[in-house]
Amino acid sequence: MALYEMEDAKERVILVGVQENDAEPEEESLDELAELARTAGAEVAGRLIQKREAMHPVTYIGKGKILELKELLWETDATGIICDDELSPAQLKNLEDILDTKVMDRTMVILDIFAARANTREGKIQVELAQLKYRAIRLVGMRSSLSRLGGGIGTRGPGEKKLETDRRLIHQRIGQLKKELEDVKRHREVTRQQRGKDHALTAAIVGYTNAGKSTLLNRLTGAGILAEDKLFATLDPTTRSFTLGDGQQILLTDTVGFINKLPHHLVEAFKSTLEEARYSDIVLHVVDCSNPQMDMHMHVVKETLRELGITDKTIVTVFNKTDRLEESGLPIPRDFSADYQVRISAKNGDGLKELEEILGNIIRSRRVYLEKTYSYSQAGKLQTIRKYGQLLSEEYTEEGIKVTAYVPAELFAGLYGDGSEEKE
Repeated sequence: MALYEMEDAKERVILVGVQENDAEPEEESLDELAELARTAGAEVAGRLIQKREAMHPVTYIGKGKILELKELLWETDATGIICDDELSPAQLKNLEDILDTKVMDRTMVILDIFAARANTREGKIQVELAQLKYRAIRLVGMRSSLSRLGGGIGTRGPGEKKLETDRRLIHQRIGQLKKELEDVKRHREVTRQQRGKDHALTAAIVGYTNAGKSTLLNRLTGAGILAEDKLFATLDPTTRSFTLGDGQQILLTDTVGFINKLPHHLVEAFKSTLEEARYSDIVLHVVDCSNPQMDMHMHVVKETLRELGITDKTIVTVFNKTDRLEESGLPIPRDFSADYQVRISAKNGDGLKELEEILGNIIRSRRVYLEKTYSYSQAGKLQTIRKYGQLLSEEYTEEGIKVTAYVPAELFAGLYGDGSEEKE
């Protein structure tokens, strides 16, 4: 199974948004859409916002704004438009017919970026699944405009040839991809069970896209994963072991970034990736505290975690990019809903010592204090303590080896009793 990469064409696009009553300021949402467009390889030639009670059910924007958009397309020599919401098949078709230009929506651009960034088998399956689900209901609207799609944004992944197949074949392919994804899930479940046997605590690194999650993982573990100042620079989850200064170990997993107006196709398709957060012990919520939209970003992440049923974890809010805070003139950030909070700069290492202390305290709080003297014939128990717990002290006396340690609760009975050696 392969994604078909189309040759990138530098496109000039107009961003179009609808400011609905009581909604978030559309200007800010278009700033993010502009960043998405640039990440996908397009050049932003202009923007247009209409304030109305609700988006037009037939053409997204009203008649007057469509005329204005036509003039803007001509003046800027733009090759297409990107709407800031997910368009219905009717809206997509009607806009293309009226404007006679390429029409894309926010979802199409995000899917396009994901298609370009997917590297692992799982990532590629998830992207193609999301693309096919999105396009299956839009085949009729898109079929007439395939000639305008070219090789630019919106055509990565399954591509035009697959778009031209009928809906029946697309649904067959969706079924096949779902089976493949189940295989990947089973493999991940085996890996997760193995981690359980190692009694290692896990922490999922979550956050808004471009908050610095990959930079943090790289800084702590030397993972060497891609970390760019771009939206969705990392798509595939990476798990690395991190040894704290006191010898305790924790597994850290980087996850895909969250974004406002995340297409529901992607929430569904990427649930298995985000399951790493669901099955983790700790959630490290990384926040770019230098971003003026910080509060909105935090809200989006918390809402998405709630949607995924991730509500009972120990939350550590990690305010990142503090080195930029003075420049931004923003107040010192706080998160009163988190269990712990810390301010860091993953880029230059500030605050990482405090983060390490917090992780150490959480690990210790989930372990049991053990104080015991072992006979020399039971010396093998120390190896188990070193491997799965934290050995605080060992003293060799005439009676045996006097030990103090923190150990996983599930191993305490076996280590404290006088039975046979702990089976690993």
